[in-house]
Amino acid sequence: MSENKAEIATGAAVLAVAIGFGAWAMQGQGFGPQAGSYDLRASFRSVEGITIGSDIRIAGVKVGTITDLDLNPQTFFADAKLAIREDVQLPADSAILIQSEGLLGGAYVEIQPGGSFDNLSPGDEIEDTQGAVSMVSLMMKFVDGGSAPPAPAAAPATGDDPLGGAQ
Repeated sequence: MSENKAEIATGAAVLAVAIGFGAWAMQGQGFGPQAGSYDLRASFRSVEGITIGSDIRIAGVKVGTITDLDLNPQTFFADAKLAIREDVQLPADSAILIQSEGLLGGAYVEIQPGGSFDNLSPGDEIEDTQGAVSMVSLMMKFVDGGSAPPAPAAAPATGDDPLGGAQ
């Protein structure tokens, strides 16, 4: 009988730890309430690689997460909702861009603080945005030697060259 009690207690402890871990993981991915944060908005031409729960960083330090992404039917831009840590006050002229973690890595949102003395308030929109850069497009430009059309081939020598070409 005491073995059954020990097994039940162990099972309950494992279940409690699993539930706690699940709640913690969901909050970190933007599924739970973001305690101690305020919301901002931004519109991007492309949010390739960004999903709900993606990191928002300043100087490489995580300061928030993406909590919502939606297509704006009037502008056809992607509207993002951002949850920023309460202790991080952003100047009103801050810029926001989507960065890649590397050639094969994921993407994150980088905020570049401006120099304004006025700060963004909850619900404000960061207007200076730069969308995601497609790594495939960049690699194709590199492989193709850039985006310029190829130069025409030189005409073969005919022997009529007045500058001393082959006769």
